[in-house]
Amino acid sequence: MMHRIKKEDYLSASAIHQAYLKRYQKRVTKIRIAQWIIFLSFLILWELSTRVGWLNSFIFSSPSRVVKCFATMAKDGTVFYHIGITLFETFISFGLVIGIGLLVAVLLWWNESVAKVLEPYLVVLNSLPKSALAPVFIVWLGNNMKTIIVAAVTVAVFGTIITLYTNFNSTEQDKYKLIYTLGGTKKDVLFKVVLPGNLPSIISCMKVNIGLSLVGVIIGEFLAAKAGLGYLIVYGSQVFKLDWVIMSIVILCIIATALYGILSYIERRVRKNK
Repeated sequence: MMHRIKKEDYLSASAIHQAYLKRYQKRVTKIRIAQWIIFLSFLILWELSTRVGWLNSFIFSSPSRVVKCFATMAKDGTVFYHIGITLFETFISFGLVIGIGLLVAVLLWWNESVAKVLEPYLVVLNSLPKSALAPVFIVWLGNNMKTIIVAAVTVAVFGTIITLYTNFNSTEQDKYKLIYTLGGTKKDVLFKVVLPGNLPSIISCMKVNIGLSLVGVIIGEFLAAKAGLGYLIVYGSQVFKLDWVIMSIVILCIIATALYGILSYIERRVRKNK
């Protein structure tokens, strides 16, 4: 991801480097301007299309209707209640995915025989369409938040285990040999080489999983929720309140962007301090 250059970095660079940074900064600025032009053009075209009758505002809503709908629901706190429920379920699912993914990946790295036995099952479970499992979870666990969280975890956890286990095995073998030569154990290799060396890949997994957890929560809320943005989308489509549906989708886009941005910031800080 491209990012702005800090002033202190710019001042400390040589003349040639400063020229390069200047060109880079201009390119970043142009890209940002192009992104905003596309975004604002989309909003203006959408609003105009509904006002002149090219699109039916009842079916397609409009930016002004979405803002009005949000303001109405914000007055009594309804929209914040649904956002809070979805965020809570997403964070719980995300924490479980990272925790279970790391734990199982470490266990597989630790015991190669177990990894060989479980690898084909993990590949099959990762390939399975998770939305097909959601109705089964409702029967097993009931129509509640537990079902939503389990459905969200299954969306991301198997891919996380496979990715982390593959990355752990890709760690340089020379470092293993150095630890063993100095009298270290497998535990030392894990905590001094494998986990620290794979910190960037773990954070990359987290960036992917925060989005997958949100998707899993929305799938679960479609089927087994009494609150949340997924519930609002389903209920809004059933009673033909399309403003609710579009507003919920817009909020989901904002939440996904914000969560991804937070993890990208953490990733940059980790890479800088490494």
